[in-house]
Amino acid sequence: MTAQLIDGSAIAEQIRAQVKAEVAEWVAAGHPTPGLATVLVGDNPASAVYVRSKQKACAEAGIQSFGHTLPATASQQEVEDLVRRLNADPAVNGILVQLPLPAGLDEEGVLSAISLEKDVDGFHPVNMGRLAQKGRDPLFVPCTPAGCMYLLQSVQPHIEGLNAVVLGRSNIVGMPVALLLVRANATVTICHSRTRNLADVVRQADVLIAAVGRAEMVRGDWIKPGAIVIDVGINRVEDPSRPKGYRLVGDVAFEEAKEVAGFLTPVPGGVGPMTIAMLIRNTLTAAQWAAAKK
Repeated sequence: MTAQLIDGSAIAEQIRAQVKAEVAEWVAAGHPTPGLATVLVGDNPASAVYVRSKQKACAEAGIQSFGHTLPATASQQEVEDLVRRLNADPAVNGILVQLPLPAGLDEEGVLSAISLEKDVDGFHPVNMGRLAQKGRDPLFVPCTPAGCMYLLQSVQPHIEGLNAVVLGRSNIVGMPVALLLVRANATVTICHSRTRNLADVVRQADVLIAAVGRAEMVRGDWIKPGAIVIDVGINRVEDPSRPKGYRLVGDVAFEEAKEVAGFLTPVPGGVGPMTIAMLIRNTLTAAQWAAAKK
């Protein structure tokens, strides 16, 4: 068996093209251009790259982006004051605080300061709490988990009753994607470093979401034949044959997994592009809600 690849780059491009068309139609109808504000605290190079890619995606979709940078020495009060100013700015429909924040800052305090209606990253504690409660809906879902579900349902629209295993329990991916799977009526197991007989548990998965952050941890013989594997990991491994001296791999041993799985996301080109696509879609939705309130 050779797995069918789920092309996240192509699917994300379709979403971005659709958002671009909807933004053009929205503005042509006389509405203000949607706007996304990014907040970058400190000088983490990876965070700076992520912020630039989000700003570029906004520009391509016709969405305004407002970049705000604070030094790593910024106080909790300074960061929260900036967020509150953005809450009050009608040109800003979405606010994205790039994580992680520098040591010493209270992440939850900063995220809690974001208006629920501008929380396009979906990390406000109330949005996360609603995601965890039956019968309640968050205004926004975190972008990477939403992208995982979109890719999964592109090949398996109905996942009711399937055994789903989530490898990893972070607030950014593992926990919210597990909650989304529960909402879709899958039977969900969350695995972590203390899970006993981990490989045996993973082998029971009809759907595997790998988001543990360890290069090629999931081997081919961990995977149930025909399973759908969504690999969220992105890890650098040394490779002297590459110009940069490294290559990017996922949490799943790709070459082994593709001989067993039914569907598989590549790394890169799988989940990664979906995160930004979900973000710009959320920003347009936030602009539409703001207009409806007026």
